[in-house]
Amino acid sequence: MRPVAGVDSAYTFSLPRGGPVSDNATIARRWFQEVWVAGGERVVDSLMAPDAVGWMEGRAISGPTEFKDARRTLLHVFPDLTVTVEDTIEEGTKVAVRWTATATHRGEGLGVAPTNRRVAFRGITWLELRDRRIIRGWDSWNLGGLIAELQSEAATGSRQA
Repeated sequence: MRPVAGVDSAYTFSLPRGGPVSDNATIARRWFQEVWVAGGERVVDSLMAPDAVGWMEGRAISGPTEFKDARRTLLHVFPDLTVTVEDTIEEGTKVAVRWTATATHRGEGLGVAPTNRRVAFRGITWLELRDRRIIRGWDSWNLGGLIAELQSEAATGSRQA
């Protein structure tokens, strides 16, 4: 058998790092890098189709207006939210994004009084695009675990006060 470039064995292979990123993967990265920052609401309409639907943790949304409402709520609760794209995988019109987030719990909105606690969480978002715009999205992250953690902090903080 002749060796094949990039093949380590008959069962594993390695891909070159730092290769070109597709338009869809670039749009997915822009979503996280530009939407989840101050002023990012302006970018939503250019990246999300008017008929887009999404399933966020705890909420389904239809279109940019509903998404902007959900975004405002989350940024009110976590005003210093920082989202970092760790990795993307793309196949055709679909892109999976693995991300991490850090923030300080400073606002009302999750059913827990602000704790001023620094939190970190991670998730995966699956996006589908058409004509360079997001048409469907699914988020998966542990919102319930984050709320439980904040409730525990709020209870501990109130007992210590």
